[in-house]
Amino acid sequence: MTATYTFDVFSTLDGYGRPSSRDWGGYWGKQGPELLDYRLSLYEAEQRMVFGANTYRMFAQIPAGIEHDPWVTRMRNLPATVVSTTLDGPLDWPDATVVSGDAVDVVTRLKQESEVPLRSHGSMSLNRALMAAGLVDRVQVTLFPVITGQTGDHPIFQGAADFDLELLGSRTLDDNIQELIYRPTLHV
Repeated sequence: MTATYTFDVFSTLDGYGRPSSRDWGGYWGKQGPELLDYRLSLYEAEQRMVFGANTYRMFAQIPAGIEHDPWVTRMRNLPATVVSTTLDGPLDWPDATVVSGDAVDVVTRLKQESEVPLRSHGSMSLNRALMAAGLVDRVQVTLFPVITGQTGDHPIFQGAADFDLELLGSRTLDDNIQELIYRPTLHV
């Protein structure tokens, strides 16, 4: 049995993963209770998180004692694999391991061995490589109603291969946030 792998990412309409300035705030200031409840429901099921080093560092930098949104707290308590050649264990994460090596090889093995689905939130460069290798089963984009042409940072698909996308599902949250779930296929 092969575990499914979901690349879960937040995006602006113009394709940025986060603003470069803090004046937007988290979720670009657009979150509401429906989004936060839905995010928590996504993380209630057993699954294994997969992160690259940079995304792991970003989540690990959140100081202890800071109250997280419930879905982030849940995510931090799921088992995680961090794919990195620059980090050593142990990690400041309840159930995380560092695996050194080529991300494609690591995730290929995880998909074969895991008894639960795999999910990665963020980790743009890691997931671009995994998509190119055909290892991403679903791209789950939460699209926030903003354009950050001047302040956008972390372009999600910059440098990615070309893909055809099959829409598997969509929903609207808090009247203006779109979630789109696609099955990517390398465009040849």
